[in-house]
Amino acid sequence: MAQKLSGKCACGAIQYECNADPILMFNCHCRDCQHASGSAYAPFVVVPKAAVQIRGEPHYHRTVGQSGKATERGSCPNCGSPLMVKLERLPDVLALLAGSLDDPSTFQPKLDAFTSSAQTWDHMDPKLQKHAHAIQR
Repeated sequence: MAQKLSGKCACGAIQYECNADPILMFNCHCRDCQHASGSAYAPFVVVPKAAVQIRGEPHYHRTVGQSGKATERGSCPNCGSPLMVKLERLPDVLALLAGSLDDPSTFQPKLDAFTSSAQTWDHMDPKLQKHAHAIQR
């Protein structure tokens, strides 16, 4: 049976559910994620986009990365909570921010990506696989 994930923004205006197992859980240390999260990295739970039901309308901010592909970061237009990311290069997945999960303890990252951009004060788990740049599929 597939793992059920659910989450919401701080004010509850945006809620989501996913009835599929995560494809990947990882920490992204790229500069865009640092800016968007206001922290050292963004913790993501990657799931099939088709398995996610969203109640409410996230506001999406679009940026284009070094690869030339777009990233759209979804947040609550009311409280500003970051919730999800859509990637042009992987159109069939949605990356949910682990902190928005109703049960964030289910987050079990398998790797760190873009470690070449990691901050010196960011003490990464040495047991996790490291990727200096993007994750190759």
